[in-house]
Amino acid sequence: MLSLVLTILFVHIAIYLVNTIGASTIDSLLWHLYLKLPTSTSRNAREQQRMKREVVQLKLEMNSTSSQDEFAKWAKLRRRHDKSLEEYEAMNKTVSAQKSSFDWSVKSARWLSTNGLKIFLQFWYSKTPVFALPAGWFPYYVEWVLSFPRAPLGAVSIQVWSNVCATAVSFIGDIIGSVVVLIVSQNAAPAAGAEAKKTQ
Repeated sequence: MLSLVLTILFVHIAIYLVNTIGASTIDSLLWHLYLKLPTSTSRNAREQQRMKREVVQLKLEMNSTSSQDEFAKWAKLRRRHDKSLEEYEAMNKTVSAQKSSFDWSVKSARWLSTNGLKIFLQFWYSKTPVFALPAGWFPYYVEWVLSFPRAPLGAVSIQVWSNVCATAVSFIGDIIGSVVVLIVSQNAAPAAGAEAKKTQ
């Protein structure tokens, strides 16, 4: 089993990644992956897409048919279009309800596995020292702050370690992000210069 030190660190890395990538992006990716599975929801989603294409095709045919010159054909297309549109809207409501349920489940699971886990660990291990400080290295008030609120004096509490991990992960993430942006901008500059020379 992972030590408490690494567990808290990995939880903060997961929280940072979710906040950086974006919860909606993750939800969307998981929804698309879920639709690849052989479930009734994926069948409904495929049927919804088929119905949408059919409605659009009938609308195009109806628009390309003159309502005055070919009224019988136009009226038949109109009836088919209206019926297909009604079926599509019903299927759309079904898929939207399934997506809402899926989104709620994913949001709950994501919160429980990141922030919920962090809160649980801080509560459950509030009296447990994450690691001990070397004796005599720090004055009493520093040891008291590092053990705040309930860890034994002379040890680092889980709350303090959690704050240190959150700050370190955020700082390192910002550095990595800045380096990536710098590399991308440096690679884009020569390509833009070459493109400018071609146009001259």
